[in-house]
Amino acid sequence: MNGSLLLWLDRLSAMTLKELKQLSRDPILLIVIVYFFTADIYIAGSGIRMDLNQASIVVMDHDHSAASRELIYRFRPPYFDLRGGIFDDGTARELLDRGKVLAVLDIPADFQRDLMRGRRVAVQLQVDASNSTLGTLVTTYAGQIVARYGMEQAQQRLGLGEVQLQAVPLILDRHRVYYNPNQVDPWFMSISELLTVITMLALMLPAAAAVREKERGTIEQLAVSPLTSAQIMLPKVLAMGLIILGGAAVSLFMIIVTVFGLHIKGSIPLFFAVTALYVFATAGLGLFIATLSRTLGQVVMLVILIMMPLLLLSGAWTPPEAMPYALRQAMYLSPLSYYIEMSYGILMKGVGLQTIWDSLLGLALLGSLVFGFGVSRFRRQFG
Repeated sequence: MNGSLLLWLDRLSAMTLKELKQLSRDPILLIVIVYFFTADIYIAGSGIRMDLNQASIVVMDHDHSAASRELIYRFRPPYFDLRGGIFDDGTARELLDRGKVLAVLDIPADFQRDLMRGRRVAVQLQVDASNSTLGTLVTTYAGQIVARYGMEQAQQRLGLGEVQLQAVPLILDRHRVYYNPNQVDPWFMSISELLTVITMLALMLPAAAAVREKERGTIEQLAVSPLTSAQIMLPKVLAMGLIILGGAAVSLFMIIVTVFGLHIKGSIPLFFAVTALYVFATAGLGLFIATLSRTLGQVVMLVILIMMPLLLLSGAWTPPEAMPYALRQAMYLSPLSYYIEMSYGILMKGVGLQTIWDSLLGLALLGSLVFGFGVSRFRRQFG
């Protein structure tokens, strides 16, 4: 019994080493892997911002007073990029239609006079909301600027100084931000991209390893060898899993921690243990893809077909609270949703196994079903 087990393990290790050697002889695939775990993570972390930055704006100032100039001055960098003034509505619509500016601030005539008389004054902001995210940010930031300006003008007119304001009842809205107090966007974006890359490669690499055997005609040699289907299949998953874990370590410590300054609060071994479980769970889908594909091109197309629902149902792009009820329930079928919740919890919140055990159990159960399905399909075709 021990001899049979040792022989089985010896064959498994030999086949795993063979898969690693085959991968090392594929320069294109190696370049793709290196790119995704380095440059792609860096671009995602440094090139995508969730706050407003240099939003282009022009002004129609019909008043040309000191009060209007003071309000205009507040629309300044880094949030806004003031592109000058215009004089008619037609020019405003043309600039917005062509995408030359994101917003047009329209200040009415007699703006200062009405303020001095204590009248209600309205300013108009026309926003290009074809990009709803940018449109919402521009509207929100501009609303805060105008509201603060209006409050200061009211205080000056009423003669309320700092001493008088201390006696006025106020409701203070104080925000406390946990886990990312400075709201550093690169932390969230780079981790999100890392989890996406791990998902994509966990699908693609095992499938590519199996399909390469078909393209080179070596699958027939393996079929007539004294190897079981498990000894043919598992080395592909083990070898590619090791590559993915190594790449994740490079991304985490060389890019996310070193370049973007993330302070890992949780257990690093726990994160990589969860990652290993997720990779093996997702690799089951990769094996299923291999049974349907004859070429690497077909593998890539099927990876895209399967990966998009996983991403859309993971909560990585859309908060679960913003999804319809049916889609929120469908998230339980996406292993990525469990992995995202656990990864952010470990890396940014410092949670432990006692907190993520339910997500870990859900991933283990779902992963067992997915991996078992992929293995059964693989054995049926190559066993």
